[in-house]
Amino acid sequence: MTSGRWQEKCVIHYDKDVEQFFSDYFSTPSRRCLVIGGAGFDPRSVGIIAQLSGVLGGRVTALMLREERPDPDPELVRRANENLAAIQGYCPNVQVASIEIFASDNAVIGGHNTVRALQRVDFSLYTDVVIDLSALSLGVSFPVTRFVYQTAEHAENTFNVHLALFSNPALDQLIRTEPNDVASEARGFGVGELMGQEDKAVMWLPVLTESKQHVLHTIHKHIEPDDTCPILPFPSRDPKMGDRIAYKVFKSVQSDFGGPLENDWALEPQNFLYSDERLPLDIYRSILRLADERSEVFEAFGGSTIVLSPLGNKIPAIGALMAALEREFPVVYVEALSYTVEDWTIADGLEANESKLTHVWLCGEAYHTAS
Repeated sequence: MTSGRWQEKCVIHYDKDVEQFFSDYFSTPSRRCLVIGGAGFDPRSVGIIAQLSGVLGGRVTALMLREERPDPDPELVRRANENLAAIQGYCPNVQVASIEIFASDNAVIGGHNTVRALQRVDFSLYTDVVIDLSALSLGVSFPVTRFVYQTAEHAENTFNVHLALFSNPALDQLIRTEPNDVASEARGFGVGELMGQEDKAVMWLPVLTESKQHVLHTIHKHIEPDDTCPILPFPSRDPKMGDRIAYKVFKSVQSDFGGPLENDWALEPQNFLYSDERLPLDIYRSILRLADERSEVFEAFGGSTIVLSPLGNKIPAIGALMAALEREFPVVYVEALSYTVEDWTIADGLEANESKLTHVWLCGEAYHTAS
């Protein structure tokens, strides 16, 4: 089996250790940092830039991506403007790029517009780029990470790439989406290589959460996989969450004929995988292990491929992102037409008290080895 790039060595920090790393690492006067984040309604938009500005001062620049969707809720717009003003208060060197997510015909173009915005950035000005995933949607965050990662890997004067995230699964549960009626492929992680290869066995790995199961059938219809292995959060903050999700999945795909486990996707209890919702490397390693096992089994039968759908909380999505970067796995999701928040009073209270901080050093000098 092939060892993954981050399988044995990955620089990763959580909570107070992230704050200590930022303080120690970025206090070096030679560090010049670009933060790429979301300028949206999510209250987590401000946290990373606030911490880094406190350490770097004038040595930090922010590129804030403002995702634009048709007919947004006025309350979300108001909060997005407040968050942007707060970001500008922490960091005077702020550039804002408006990213239209949909074209006039409702085609999803957010990933394309994101890459166009990044192509105008002179990355040679920075020693470090921090991608703040806290308030970016999947359709934007995955293309951002792929573009910056590949730019760093091929740059003459390479730079360090970091992923940072304030996560709060309880807050995520309060943010509701109106989904598009068709599935989309994340820019840079397309399924084009599957076309015309009918003999290649396709396995779909959706990373599940309670709030986004309504999009499963849309994605399944788009992929038409041979096998489906949903990934459930366990351990998790709620020990029963995985069981509730599995029950809802079985109920939604149940066949009109047969018993309770007879279903249109041929799902069985042993098809479900589990990953720790607080450890990105757990899901990363699980995906690579499954891919290696299938590669050996299907080598004589036309090969196998895996399609990822990180529908769950953002920490497991980091693990799926790292696996997709390394193995060129396709990523399929359903873009949000709009967002609503059930109760801002609860959301604001959760954000103030329960967000967790994660940092992954994705590439750069930490992984350089002497020849």
